[in-house]
Amino acid sequence: MALIYGTNWLYRKVRYRVARYAEKKLKPISIRDYELLTVKRLTQIIMFLFSIFRYIIILIQLIISIPILFSIFPQTKHLAMTLFGYILTPLKSIFASVIGYIPNLFTIIIIYYLIKFLIRGVKFLASEIEGERLKIPGFYPDWAMPTFNIVRFLLIAFMIAMIYPYLPGSSSGVFQGVSVFVGLIVSLGSGSAIGNIIAGLVITYMRPFRIGDRIKLGEVIGDVIEKTPFVTRLKTPRNEIITMPNSSILSSQVTNLTLSASDYGLIVHANVAVGYEVPWQVAHELLIKAAKATENTIKEREPFVFDLGLEDYYNTYQINVYIDDANKMLKVITDLNSNIQNMFLAEGIDLESPILISERGQSPKYKKKEEK
Repeated sequence: MALIYGTNWLYRKVRYRVARYAEKKLKPISIRDYELLTVKRLTQIIMFLFSIFRYIIILIQLIISIPILFSIFPQTKHLAMTLFGYILTPLKSIFASVIGYIPNLFTIIIIYYLIKFLIRGVKFLASEIEGERLKIPGFYPDWAMPTFNIVRFLLIAFMIAMIYPYLPGSSSGVFQGVSVFVGLIVSLGSGSAIGNIIAGLVITYMRPFRIGDRIKLGEVIGDVIEKTPFVTRLKTPRNEIITMPNSSILSSQVTNLTLSASDYGLIVHANVAVGYEVPWQVAHELLIKAAKATENTIKEREPFVFDLGLEDYYNTYQINVYIDDANKMLKVITDLNSNIQNMFLAEGIDLESPILISERGQSPKYKKKEEK
C-alpha cells in the first residue's frame, strides 16, 4: 500500500510540473496552415500517457508484492510460487521471443534502408530528367515523375514481399487468412479505380495532351487544368469544370487543338450561304478580304475558300484561316463572321436567307450597284 500511495503522490507532483512546463514550452503541431494539435490537446495527451504509465507501475508493484507477501507465510508459500510461475513464464517466453527475433529485425531494417536509398536515387534521376538537366533520347521530361511513381510502387511492393516472411506470426494460419481476406476485399472494391489508374498511365505515355493544352474530347472543348491517376479535369471557355475519368478518355477520340495550332497552324472556318445572283468570283474575293482583315490569324499563310455545295437557291462557301493560338479560336471565328458581314454589306450584298432572296429576286443594293 505504501508503494501505491507513494506512486500516486509522485504522479500528482509530476503531473503538476509537466502541466506547467507544457503550457510554457510546448508549441502547437501544424501541417501547413492547419493546426493539427493545439497546446491544450498536446498537454492532455501527455497527461493521459502519464496516467497510463502510473497504472502500469502500480500493476507491476502488485504483481511483485503479492507473491512476496504470500511467500512469508508457510500456508501460502506454494501459492506464491505458483503466482511467480504465472508471471515469470510469460515474461521468459516474451523475452526469449524478442531475443530470437532480433536477427529478423536487423534483416527487415537492412531491407528497408536499401529500398529507401534506392528510391531516393531513382527520384534524383527523375528530377534531373524533369528539369531537362539529364536528357535521354526518346524519353520525354513529362514522363519522369509518373515513371518514378511506378518504380517507387514496384520497389515498395518488392520490399513488402521480402519483409513479409520475417514478420512475427507470418507463418500462422490466422495471419495468412487475414492477408488473403484483405487482398480479396481490395481486389473486388477497386476494379474501376485500378482501371482508371492504368488508363491514366497509358495516357501519360501516349502524351495526347499536357497541362494547359486546349483539347476537344467528344463534344467538349476545354483547357486541361489537372491530371491525376484517376481523372482529368477540363475548364471550358465558359469556365465550367468538367471531370473526365481516365478510362473514358482512353476510349474516346482526343483532338489536341493547342498542339495542332503550334506545330501546323490550326484551321478555323466560317460557312456562308450566298445566292446565285452573286458571282462566285465576287463571293471568293470578299471572303478572302474578310479573312485577311481578321486579327490573330497567321498572316504568312493565305486563307482559302471551299465551295461546299450547289443547293437549289444558293451556293455554300467555307472560308478557312490559319491560327497559331487555340485559345483565341472562338474570338477569331467571331471576328471573321463580323468581317464577312461588313465586307458583303459594304458591297451591297445582303446576307439574308438564300430562299427568301431567291423569292425576292436579286438583292436591291447589289442590283443598283451593277446598274451603276
